[in-house]
Formats: sequence, structure tokens, C-alpha cells
Amino acid sequence: MINLTKNSRISLEKNGSQLKEISIGLDWGSIQHSFLFGLLKDSTAVDLDGSVSLFDSDKKEIETVYFHNLKSRDGAIKHSGDDRVGDSSADNKDNEIIYINLEQINPKVTSIFIYLNSYKQQDFASIPYAKIKIVEGKNHNPQQTFATYNIASDDTYSGYVSMIMGKIEKLNHNWTFTALGDPIKAKNIKETVMLIQDRYM
Repeated sequence: MINLTKNSRISLEKNGSQLKEISIGLDWGSIQHSFLFGLLKDSTAVDLDGSVSLFDSDKKEIETVYFHNLKSRDGAIKHSGDDRVGDSSADNKDNEIIYINLEQINPKVTSIFIYLNSYKQQDFASIPYAKIKIVEGKNHNPQQTFATYNIASDDTYSGYVSMIMGKIEKLNHNWTFTALGDPIKAKNIKETVMLIQDRYM
């Protein structure tokens, strides 16, 4: 398993062969509170929306898969559905999963961006962690985890309610993944797509 750092890029291949199917796990924590000198604890649910947007070489958005569009038109990408709570404790289980068949993706697609938007506009400085996990195969078996990238709560995220976690790109007919972890000044999916087109392509 590869532990990624910010802006690190890996090829989506194993033993010299391109991976045909992967799943992307998105995991995050709820906001924890303690009071009465730490004797009592409580948590606030965190509703993050994991989405993937597909683009062609001309920066045109081909499609976005998210909680209201759980399957791409070509059937290559499927979303597990909306998680509105987050984890009260680290359970190593992903809150939302996006399944991708790299062989079936629309041939016009050259890049896929994976990102999180806070539905309740809770900023990432208050969210204890957010993780992205790439798993081989279509069954999302944790034992087949190919790579992970984790970000922790950071004061520099204050005021940001959206985060680009990573991107999958087709380079010389091969797929690569780059860990980003970039907080962005966008409040929803539409604004995120526009920002990606303006700054990341």
C-alpha cells in the first residue's frame, strides 16, 4: 500500500499492468466536542458530499457523478450514495464509495476530479480528518487497498467548505492518480466544476 503525500502522483498499475477496476473510498470524521472539563463528550454530524467530475481535453465537463446522479451514462462510474453524518470515531470504514471501471470510461474523458463539498457549509478547519483511499477491484475490499491519502484538520482550512481530494488523469493512454488535498473557495458542485476548469486544467 502506498501512503501518498500532497501533490504526489502514482500510476494506476500493478506488476506492469494497468488496473481495470478501482473504487475510491471517501472517509471523514464528525466534529467532536467536550465540555465539563472533558468529562462529557458529544459530536456534530458532518454532511460532506463526495463527487467526481469528468472532463475532456478541451476542459469541457462531460458529466458529474454525485448523490443525485449515482451512475454515469456509460455505466463506468457508480456512487454508493449520500452519507450525512461522518464518523464519531475512526472505524476505517469509508463513508462514500465511488466505483470506477477504467476500461469502460467514455474515451473522450482525459481527467476525473474527486472532491468534497460541505452540504451544511461546515468548514474544513473544524472537520477532524478527511481521507481518500484507492482500492483495487470492484468490491472495495480493504485488503486490496492500493493507495491512501489523509488530510487532518488545519487552521489554514478555515473558511473553506470544499476540498479537491485528487485527480485521475489519462497520460499517454495510461491512468495516473495525483493526491491534491486543496481547499477551494467554492460552496457547491457547480462552483467547484467552474473552479477546476479555470485553475486545474
